[in-house]
Amino acid sequence: MKYRQHKCPIGRQPGYFILIILVVSGCAGPSARFQQTAGQYGFTRNDIPGLEFTHAVYSSPNVNRGRRLHVYLGSDGLPWIRGRWESRDPTPRVPVGLTLLSLDSNPAIYLGRPCYHGHASDSECTPHLWTNARYSERVVGSMEQALRKVMADKGYEEVVFIGYSGGGVLAMLMAERFPETRSVVTVAANLDTAAWTSHHHYDPLTGSLNPGERASLNSTIHQYHLAGALDSNVPSRIIQSAARKQPSAQYIEWASFDHSCCWETIWKPFLSCLNSNCAWSP
Repeated sequence: MKYRQHKCPIGRQPGYFILIILVVSGCAGPSARFQQTAGQYGFTRNDIPGLEFTHAVYSSPNVNRGRRLHVYLGSDGLPWIRGRWESRDPTPRVPVGLTLLSLDSNPAIYLGRPCYHGHASDSECTPHLWTNARYSERVVGSMEQALRKVMADKGYEEVVFIGYSGGGVLAMLMAERFPETRSVVTVAANLDTAAWTSHHHYDPLTGSLNPGERASLNSTIHQYHLAGALDSNVPSRIIQSAARKQPSAQYIEWASFDHSCCWETIWKPFLSCLNSNCAWSP
C-alpha cells in the first residue's frame, strides 16, 4: 500500500519563508493530520477503488471479527474557506467520526469520501465534488462500490451505517442501497439539506441528493437520529422534522450538546443500546 508523503522543510529559515513552504507543500495538512490521528488510534488504512474514485478506508483492529459491520461516515470537513474559496483539501479538521470509531469494539471501518484523505489531486477530482455535489450520485455510487468490495472481501452479511454531520446524509443515502442494512445512526446530521441550506442562506447543493426529499427507508431498518439542542450548525428542529418522516426512527436530543461536543461521552453506552435495538433516552 502506497501513500503520498511530504517531507517538512528543515533548517534555519526566516519564519515567514517557512510558513510559505508549509502552505505550498501541504506539510501537516488536514489529510496528514487525519492519518496521524488514525495511526494513534491503531487503525490501518487501505485505499480501495470505487466506481470513479479511490477511497481511503480506515479499519479498527476488530474488523475481521463477526458478521455485522459498522460503517462510519465522517463530516463534510471544510468544503469552503470562509464561505468564499473552494478548499484544496476538504478532509475533516476535527475528526469526530474517527473518534467515535475508536470507541467502538464491534467490527468497524471509516469509509472515506471521494477526493478526501489525500486524494483531492486525483485526476477525477474537482472542487464541485466536495462543495455543491458533495452528496451526488457520483459520490454515493462510488462509496457504495467501495463498501461492497470491503464486505465481499471480509464476508460481512449485515451493515450498520453511522454518520456524523454530513456523513449522516450519506448514511441515509447509502442505507437505501444496501438490503443488508440493519440500522442507521446519524449524529448532528443535516438530514434535509434544502432546509439546512435555507436556514444558513447558503446556495442550494445543486447536483446533490437530499434524504429529506426521498422515500422513507424500509421499516425493518432501525433508525437513531441524535441531535444537540445547542447545535448552531444543524439546528435540532431540522433533524427532528426529518426523523418524523421515517418509520422505525427514534429522535434523541441532548440538552447540553452542540455540533461537536460531547458525543464521545455517551458513545459506549449508546452502542450497547444499538446492539440490542433498545429504546434509548439521554
